[in-house]
Amino acid sequence: MYVRRHRRTLLVGAAVAAILAGGTGAAVAESTPASAPTAKSTPAGDGAKALCKRAPRIEHRIDRALERLNAGPNQRGSIARLQQRVDKAKAAGHSEIATYLQDKLTFRKSLVTTLQQRQKDLAGVQNWCKNNKGGAS
Repeated sequence: MYVRRHRRTLLVGAAVAAILAGGTGAAVAESTPASAPTAKSTPAGDGAKALCKRAPRIEHRIDRALERLNAGPNQRGSIARLQQRVDKAKAAGHSEIATYLQDKLTFRKSLVTTLQQRQKDLAGVQNWCKNNKGGAS
C-alpha cells in the first residue's frame, strides 16, 4: 500500500512539474511572431517541434487539473472541499489548522488563474503550430 501511495505521489509531482514546464514554454512560444520562422529569427533547437507534439497532452493535463479544482466538495483536491475543511476547522476553534488550510486554499485559488492563463497561452501555441506545419521548418 505504501509503495503505491509513494508512486502515485511521485507521478502527481512529475505531472505538476510537466504542466509548469510546458506552460512556461507555451508563454514564450506565444510571444514570438506568427510568421513562419526563418533560420535567422529562430535559433536551432528552440523546441518548437517538440512543443507542438506535446501540446495536446499538455492541454489534457491542464483541463483535468482545472476540472478537479473546480469540482464539488466530494472531489479530493477541489477548492470546494478545502473550503469546507477551513470552515470546519474555524467552527471547531482550531485556529492554527484553519490558518494553514486557508493559506493552502489561497494558493489553490491562484493555481486556477495560472492554469487558465496557461490554457490561453497553449491555445496560441497550438494555433502557431497549425500555421507552421507543427514547428517543422
